[in-house]
Amino acid sequence: MTFKLAFIGFGVVGQGLAEILAEKRERLREKYDFEFEVVAISDMKLGSVYDPEGLDLDEILKKVEEGDSLSDHPDAENGWDSLETIEKADADTIIEVTFTDMETGGPALDHVKKALKMGKNVVSTNKGPVAQEVKGLLDLADENDVHYKFEGTVLSGTPAINLAMKNLAGCEIEEIKGIVNGTTNYILTKMEDGMGYEEALQKAQDLGYAEADPTGDVEGVDAQGKTLILSNTVMGADMDLEDVDREGITGLTSQDIKEAEKEGKRWKLIAHAEKDGGEVKAKVSPEKLSKDHPLAGVMGPTNAITYSTDHLNDVTIIGPGAGKEETGYSLLVDLLAINEEV
Repeated sequence: MTFKLAFIGFGVVGQGLAEILAEKRERLREKYDFEFEVVAISDMKLGSVYDPEGLDLDEILKKVEEGDSLSDHPDAENGWDSLETIEKADADTIIEVTFTDMETGGPALDHVKKALKMGKNVVSTNKGPVAQEVKGLLDLADENDVHYKFEGTVLSGTPAINLAMKNLAGCEIEEIKGIVNGTTNYILTKMEDGMGYEEALQKAQDLGYAEADPTGDVEGVDAQGKTLILSNTVMGADMDLEDVDREGITGLTSQDIKEAEKEGKRWKLIAHAEKDGGEVKAKVSPEKLSKDHPLAGVMGPTNAITYSTDHLNDVTIIGPGAGKEETGYSLLVDLLAINEEV
């Protein structure tokens, strides 16, 4: 079959996937028997465009690079917002890559529900809906015989969820420890190199690792959402965001870093979920790890997760947790997984 794709959101991540699709179309067809057309794009800033015969991705990407509106395209359906695009476009798979709201899940939560109810697959890197209602959304997908996939919500293109759910199938995952926020890991690495917190944060901002308002990273909010996703998907919990205790790195001082070094340890912001009897307990907090711990040597903006299992003991995956191409790649992985299953 030929998948008909519609992008809801076309920022950095959406463009990352579009670039991969444009570049690898022939290889995807030949190696994976994956054929597609992008028929619609709807973005709050860039406008919307629809062509049931398929859009020229190279042309679209060029327009975006030049700062043109998608609504100026000759095939544009002016006035379609995101929900109208999901409803009216002749697409069978929705790529949901709008901004994330961890507190409400919106507007992505409405997009995902709308698409699934209409019998359309959804692939997304948006943490909000997964954190808010993952079990209900997966049930809704099953009810409508479609797929909802979200590999990129935790470690971008590094396959953290697929590793746990597929490759470790049959293992009991008893504990999860992870470095799931590259910004804080970079800051802690620079503090270990001798920088103070403020200087390290400024360096992270200069390099684009941290936003102008870094609160979501340094206070552990981003890691809290990812911990919730891992708890509910990998460990089968039924938790809300407030069930995950959270502490960021803003309280750590250069003296703390030096004292840990003397002890042969290293500070990391750790996402932690553990089975305790019949329930899962989860938190995000700075931890001093012994330097022989598999996570202790993960430096800079790199991310990693260690799964503690009954059959394989500790299994650790390390890789990038953000980036245009890396996160776009996670969406491709989900699309190829759906292609295998239909």
